[in-house]
Amino acid sequence: MSKLVLLTAGLLATCASTTSERLDRPDYRQDPRLARLTQFLTVNRCPVAPLAEQFLYSADLNSLDWRLLPSISLVESGGGRKCANNNIFGWDEGRTAFSSVREGIHTVASRLANSKLYKKKDLKALLRTYNPYPEYPARVESTMRRLSPTAKAAGYPSNSRIAK
Repeated sequence: MSKLVLLTAGLLATCASTTSERLDRPDYRQDPRLARLTQFLTVNRCPVAPLAEQFLYSADLNSLDWRLLPSISLVESGGGRKCANNNIFGWDEGRTAFSSVREGIHTVASRLANSKLYKKKDLKALLRTYNPYPEYPARVESTMRRLSPTAKAAGYPSNSRIAK
């Protein structure tokens, strides 16, 4: 009987935390970054355009510049046009497989924000660590500026630690 009570309590706690996470998630429908990012990804024929909100949520959750992840994905895989194993970022030289593109977005964002390799680095240093090719930081930064000249979009404040 006590096992049943524990199992039920565990299931209720899981449901409550999942519901809480959904309630705490920001509503991006009025966020000017969403419209700008969706348009940018669509114009660039990126299959990941429907995941624009995931890019924003993951960037906000990890205090990253909202332009960083979509820009890396565009440089690495054409925004998902040329990728394998849901790895739109070329993460781990493309060897890592993700169960979904969404998982890849959240995993890479978390690693860029929390890994000793990337944490506390400015944008150029982070990008040099991500990909050692000398022209890589400039390519990603150029893509970021095409998306939006600054981390602020139409007056939307940035809480990014690596905003430029």
